[in-house]
Amino acid sequence: MARPQEFNTAEALHKAMEVFWHKGYEATSLSDLLEATGLSKSSLYSTFGGKHALFLAAFDAYRRQRATDMQRVLAQEPARPAIEAFFHLLLGDVDAPAPALGCMSINQAIEMAPHDPEIRERVLTDFRRIEEALLRIIQRGQHKGSLTSTRSPRELANLLALAYPGLQVMARAGYTRSDLDDRVRQLLTNLD
Repeated sequence: MARPQEFNTAEALHKAMEVFWHKGYEATSLSDLLEATGLSKSSLYSTFGGKHALFLAAFDAYRRQRATDMQRVLAQEPARPAIEAFFHLLLGDVDAPAPALGCMSINQAIEMAPHDPEIRERVLTDFRRIEEALLRIIQRGQHKGSLTSTRSPRELANLLALAYPGLQVMARAGYTRSDLDDRVRQLLTNLD
């Protein structure tokens, strides 16, 4: 008879995600994961299948939550303030006492995507998801009149999607909230 599981899988996954997000995949050791999750080595392997599989599960949990947050913010009306709120959401931890961790997808675009096809596909999916969500809200905003730019919605969505990782990297590098807010304001003038 199998022994009953004595830990919360979702909680362990969240704790592992925090370690990977803070340290990156390569710098995270098995010891780091065992300490953070409180799992034994055998529990980690039997539940998640190893470090890489645990990372994929944690990264996917992160991606699902970020997609939900993005959809919630971009569903607001009117479109212009919703887009502004979306960009401010991504800068949410800039003022935190600890250094900004940035977007885990952006971090992995740099760390693992160049040599890990599974991560590369997830990162590309995230970028496409952001671009398509921005495209839909720009189309809606132009149709309803809250966005006055006559530029192509696809062109505007491409521009905003391109700025997204740049702002994340600037936040990670230590730009102040004021500097980043100025960049967002300048970026969004393209919608007017």
